[in-house]
Amino acid sequence: MFGLIDCNNFYASCERLFRPDLAGRPVVVLSNNDGCIIARSNEAKALGIGMGTPCFKHETILKKHSVAVFSSNYPLYGDISQRVMDVLMQLEPEVEVYSIDEAFISLPAGKYLDLGTHARFLKSTVQKHTGIPVSIGFGPTKTLAKIANRLAKKNNTAAGTFVIDGQTNLESLLTGVDVGDIWGIGHRYAACLKQHNVHTALELANRADTWIRKQLTVTGLRTVMELRGIPCISLESAVSAKKAVATSRSFGQPVHTLSDLREAVATYTAQAACKLRHAGLRAKVIHVFIRTNSFKKDQKQYCNSRTLTLSGPSSHTPTLIKAALASLKTIYRPGHLYQKAGVLLSDLVLENREQLRLFIAPAPRDNSLMLAVDQINSRWGCNTIQSGGAGLAKQWHYRQMKKSPAYTTRWSQLATVKASFPESHSMA
Repeated sequence: MFGLIDCNNFYASCERLFRPDLAGRPVVVLSNNDGCIIARSNEAKALGIGMGTPCFKHETILKKHSVAVFSSNYPLYGDISQRVMDVLMQLEPEVEVYSIDEAFISLPAGKYLDLGTHARFLKSTVQKHTGIPVSIGFGPTKTLAKIANRLAKKNNTAAGTFVIDGQTNLESLLTGVDVGDIWGIGHRYAACLKQHNVHTALELANRADTWIRKQLTVTGLRTVMELRGIPCISLESAVSAKKAVATSRSFGQPVHTLSDLREAVATYTAQAACKLRHAGLRAKVIHVFIRTNSFKKDQKQYCNSRTLTLSGPSSHTPTLIKAALASLKTIYRPGHLYQKAGVLLSDLVLENREQLRLFIAPAPRDNSLMLAVDQINSRWGCNTIQSGGAGLAKQWHYRQMKKSPAYTTRWSQLATVKASFPESHSMA
């Protein structure tokens, strides 16, 4: 049996964790630059606030219902996510961290468990140790576990847990699942299936294998086999290797000077390089892009990019910044208001592997400097040491006007707890 543990309204739950006064109050979390709504509490969903919609479109509702609005605080969310996963790994021998707020578990074959009781135990233990509410679904395949988790959230009588086992009427259950809600079936495939009169998970499961393979390829056939209760997607015990590392942000205010763009590109390159080293990888190719705001039709529009192949794979921040800034110089055009820039590192290789070339000597590798920088930043906080090219003031930095404190990652922002005693119990 597979289980899927999913944190409920994760970003909103993290914001509530250190704010008990927000219990029962609608909460929303905004994207970078405080633009769109990317997370909502159940109370906010009930008000009709849509996912991914611009915040300004809901200003009237937000004020009328005293909705608590937060800027995204990814260091906090990442730290709380790690705590949730640590608890799961202490409780279960096989855990696959699927995303920041989801994890699959696999129960050992032949182990007898009352799955409903076990799900409630996991749910209560995670909430007790982390404060984060979760929903848990069990099923004989990962795809069915996903469906069970969805039902655990949607079904009010399920109390956050749902089990699909041999006693479940699978046909009746799949009849109520829209084909677009199946794990692995994207929007395009869902639209294609509905054109062929396949609207539910049961209708898809009942289609012939040859037809499914033709329409959805072999990957779709695996998904359908899983809907039938036949495991085809195993638990991944190791994190799959990255194919690329990207860092891009919209600016807090329009940027028009080359110096500001250089600061932004240098900052993003340094962040991407740190991600590379953390994953034990190096990049052979760097891609830099800049663009204006396409939604402002009254402004001059421009977007461009450049891809540069390095002489050898690298995760050395100064080397990558030098290449990125050289690319930026060739694509920058004055007279435009730039809204976004980004850096993509690709053609990745493992740190300890390199394909040598006959007539070109490999670049010297001295990782001691980067190791020291990473260790200092890890201990004392992000950007304690950074490249001079990344700038200090960063006037272009994206807006975070409603960001909550770093409750778990900065000593200066730890929550303060105060206690008082009634006069009758005052201590001498």
